Amino acid sequence: MTVPINQAINAYNKATEKVTEGLGVKEEPKGQDFSNLVKDSVRKAISDNKDAEKLSMAAVAGKADINEVVTAVAEAEVTVQAVVNIRDKVIESYKQIIRMPV
Repeated sequence: MTVPINQAINAYNKATEKVTEGLGVKEEPKGQDFSNLVKDSVRKAISDNKDAEKLSMAAVAGKADINEVVTAVAEAEVTVQAVVNIRDKVIESYKQIIRMPV
């Protein structure tokens, strides 16, 4: 079963709203909200991948240091792995929310 990330985020936000309303909590979120955190992570992954690709192309042309290329590719890989782990946790949370009795 595949679940779009936006749908999982919306379900999470709705579930937390109901919990805080039921507890009488009227706290404003401090800092960055979860959906922006996910969006920023995806943007960073895309940016890191583009940078690594540019450096790889420059290395093929003989215009870049191989150490810079290896570092950029490794950073892109770590960023992608982090985004995939976040996605997996969001989907897992969404599934748990769906299974909750109402």
